[in-house]
Amino acid sequence: MNTAETIEQLLREHGRTYADEAGIALRDTPAPLYQLLVLTVLCSIRIKADIATAAARELFSAGLRTPRAMADSTWQARVDALGRAHYVRYDESTATALGEGAALVLDRYHGDLRRLREQAAGDTDVLRRLLREVPRIGPVGADIFCREAQAVWPELRPFFDERSRGAADRLGLPHTPAGLARHVPPEDVARLATALVRVSLSKDATGTADTAREPREPRAA
Repeated sequence: MNTAETIEQLLREHGRTYADEAGIALRDTPAPLYQLLVLTVLCSIRIKADIATAAARELFSAGLRTPRAMADSTWQARVDALGRAHYVRYDESTATALGEGAALVLDRYHGDLRRLREQAAGDTDVLRRLLREVPRIGPVGADIFCREAQAVWPELRPFFDERSRGAADRLGLPHTPAGLARHVPPEDVARLATALVRVSLSKDATGTADTAREPREPRAA
């Protein structure tokens, strides 16, 4: 297949974003942006992505869709929601991180992550640094957030992290952000980045199945 055909297949078979899978109708408004942050926290440990997205859906179904709702919830309610999604081993520490993160978003950004965007002033490195101040989010988590948020924050485009670029290289595709973005309309850049990550997670470099895990964050994250 040529480049156009390969990319078309990637989008068709693997182009569903993780935000969409978690039930987030992503828009540039406070609630869905916060929900994306929650999903990022859940993905920022070595756990299967389908469990992380299921955990996000459980939290949102329990009404924890805004930083105020998350901060006002009990630690046990958060643990229980995570448990229903089989988000085990990390449920207690993640419940703590979610509560602390909600408090940070409320205190620093008045519950609106568009203020974080304004503070970054179009500088992706600054945005990633600010994201890493949220409990549990490290470099990988910051990449996850930017990868998904570029769908509604155009200044992030084209954002392809190291994993997605590596997958593109192995598939014989352009492996620079600009080179990849040339082959899709702007609204599909986030989907292409996700598709490449999904393919990368389906097989490691040796061809061994590793079906749904983001890399582990450093312990300090």
